[in-house]
Amino acid sequence: MKHILAGLSLTLLIILCSFTSLETRNPFKVRTIVIDAGHGGHDPGTHGKSAKEKDVALKVALQLGKIIKKFMPEVKVIYTRTTDKFIELHDRAGLANKNHADLFISIHCNAISNPSIYGTETYTLGLHKSEDNLDVAKRENSVILQEKDHEEKYEGFDPNSPMAHILLANYQSAYIENSLLLASHIETQFQKRVNRKSRGVKQAGFIVLWKTSMPSVLVEIGYLTNQTEERYLTNVANQEFIASGIFRAFREYKEDIESMND
Repeated sequence: MKHILAGLSLTLLIILCSFTSLETRNPFKVRTIVIDAGHGGHDPGTHGKSAKEKDVALKVALQLGKIIKKFMPEVKVIYTRTTDKFIELHDRAGLANKNHADLFISIHCNAISNPSIYGTETYTLGLHKSEDNLDVAKRENSVILQEKDHEEKYEGFDPNSPMAHILLANYQSAYIENSLLLASHIETQFQKRVNRKSRGVKQAGFIVLWKTSMPSVLVEIGYLTNQTEERYLTNVANQEFIASGIFRAFREYKEDIESMND
């Protein structure tokens, strides 16, 4: 009888501990965001008549971080770069992973042979549905060719191979739903609040997103190959406006995610 009572007591203790654990479990919060300004240093990225992608992306990234720090001081902001410095793609994602970031946003400028095309696009990791999407991924991923030992670092990935991008995109991210949620908020803000032409949420095989272990997006804030948009993107007030749009999208995303704790 004593053995039975002892067994029941142990079982009851385990159950009570389980309930206590559930009750004291910390709710999920978006505490840390990594903001990545694309390219940098000897890698200028794409360019227009005069503007370089690396410069515009950095200015918008710094503005975004500044706004988050001002209005959401509880959120830790980490930049992959704050100066004109070249950072390898795996190091950008590695910084986010090392700091256990809850979100990764990579900011870029777009380019295309047709100078009449303009507008914003926000990408998540996935399979491209058009040649244009593939071209964007190939251009952004070609950065690794400037890195030493890139074959080893990126498991033999060839940024010029369409098949390599298909194989990369087939890696199913555990964070795809949250990434798409953030991307949707960003494009909605661009269209409705920043008064930009949104070209939509898209997917493609981006190495920098593949290497991250959290929801992540790559934002193409406009085309430097369109002269009107180039002038828009190099204007300081417009850069602040773009950053504010991404900030509002981030705030909405944070509210959506943390409301699930209720």
